[in-house]
Amino acid sequence: MPLVQSTASAGGAPPSSTKTKTLPYMSRDEIEAMIADGRKIILVDDYVLKVDAWLKYHPGGEISILHLVGRDATDEVKALHSKEAVQQMQRYRVGRTRSPWKNFRPPIHGGVFRTASEIEESQEGVSSSKGSSSSSSSRPPSPVFDAEGSYIKQRSTGRGNRPSSVSSESTVDPDMDGMSYLDALTREHISLDLEKYPQPDAATQAHIIVKYRALYQRLIDEGYMVTSRTAYVTECCRYFALFFGSWICLKYGQYALGGLCLGLMWHQLVFTAHDAGHIGITHNYQVDSLIGIFIADFVGGLSLGWWKSSHNVHHIVTNAPEHDPDIEHMPLFAVSHRLLASLRSTYYDRIMAYDAAAKILLRIQAWTYYPFLALGRFNLYVLSWQFLLTGRSPKKGIAAWHRWVELAGQVFFWYWFGYVMVYKCIPDGWSRFTFIMVSHIASSPLHVQIVLSHFAMSTADLGPQESFPQRMLRTTMDVDCPPWLDFIHGGLQFQAIHHMFPRMPRHNLRKAQKLVIEFCDEVGIPYAYYGFADGNKQVIGRLAEVSQQAAIFSKCQQSIVQSGDFFGHAH
Repeated sequence: MPLVQSTASAGGAPPSSTKTKTLPYMSRDEIEAMIADGRKIILVDDYVLKVDAWLKYHPGGEISILHLVGRDATDEVKALHSKEAVQQMQRYRVGRTRSPWKNFRPPIHGGVFRTASEIEESQEGVSSSKGSSSSSSSRPPSPVFDAEGSYIKQRSTGRGNRPSSVSSESTVDPDMDGMSYLDALTREHISLDLEKYPQPDAATQAHIIVKYRALYQRLIDEGYMVTSRTAYVTECCRYFALFFGSWICLKYGQYALGGLCLGLMWHQLVFTAHDAGHIGITHNYQVDSLIGIFIADFVGGLSLGWWKSSHNVHHIVTNAPEHDPDIEHMPLFAVSHRLLASLRSTYYDRIMAYDAAAKILLRIQAWTYYPFLALGRFNLYVLSWQFLLTGRSPKKGIAAWHRWVELAGQVFFWYWFGYVMVYKCIPDGWSRFTFIMVSHIASSPLHVQIVLSHFAMSTADLGPQESFPQRMLRTTMDVDCPPWLDFIHGGLQFQAIHHMFPRMPRHNLRKAQKLVIEFCDEVGIPYAYYGFADGNKQVIGRLAEVSQQAAIFSKCQQSIVQSGDFFGHAH
């Protein structure tokens, strides 16, 4: 069946004609064959989009698109992009599909696809048994999900909103070889999530999607996506007060207090940079990008481009140990037992080795968690410079020039902060050290706030059919605090709501909470909601749990070495 080719140029220019073309309906086999040939196919609003030409131009990076190949990406695309951006994607339409669509597992997730000739051969060879399902043939059975048929049960309504955990109630037998132990833990985590959350079958998830889209439209109609200018005026007054307070303290020799003021300003500024990165302030891509670059690079010394590249992927594959860079902190931390298997990060394109250093550090990670986070800003400098200097930022399209502005911002930051403020205004080395450490540690509660919403939540893979809203609510918790403390959390206390509606201005998140809770009750998805102290207890508990699992895993490996049974014949 001939395909209608995209009229967009290689540079992503809009088609010269606005005449609507009649696009053919494409079968599942045709789409599978295109993906097998290396085409990057996603589905939006029942249209087939071939986005190969767009990869180099996508401001959010290539990897975030790769996680959507073969999937109905309607909700992810509309949640993360403006209406104008979604309309521009129409130029990449090459066909249509009929609902409902059963998602493939993307190639970057290990999905295996048949070529056209292989599909034809399989159809000829199994005519007596009516052929094999395209969905099952698109990938080999996975021990992470496909073997879980016996674990699928009716959802229990008595589990409350606890994060999924195995801990002391685990029924996994530690007296087995290491990898079998990890596989058994994986099956148990999946089983717990299948009991707690709606089933990832087509009918159940379709119902959730319908309700989610109705809620999204209601939020738009009722003005929840409109930015409050007054709120940002208040924010700016706070920023300037802290910044000038820092300079005044330096003038009078109060270096520790000056560092505290500067660190608190950085802490607060990140919230607005986060808003800008999601195009949630003016809703204009270039304007919000420049606001974010000014805050992150010129004032904070961090790369907005690096953050957007990482953060967009985080929003697509939240809490997936192999894919989400926000939970990939080996060898310092592991929030999932699966990281003990030395997984390969699809974001960093490297093995996250469970090596000698990891074995030592993970053993005490519940104790080193806060000290390491206190120094987290220094690591962000390194990641920012790696991103900018290695050319990982977009090289084409509307974001290509941002890299040069960011590099200028980095130079400016180290001039005003490193040379003028630290070197010229502070007289001696010890005072400089005090100022630097206090300012960087004072901003570190931000790192606790960022990871708090995810570290204690599920990292299980419920398969490619799980809907976007359920996946966000299953992997993210919200934090309870009184309204007068909202400015301290900067919207990060409503991460579950933010993950469902990333472009909603943060000053509207609290107002939207009631509607989200109603949605959760209606579709049967638990809404995880903790106080700040209780949330931290959950995180520390998860870290301690993985430490215990790491100890058992090491013991299993030692038993194998001592017995010489490397192939598990004794089990």
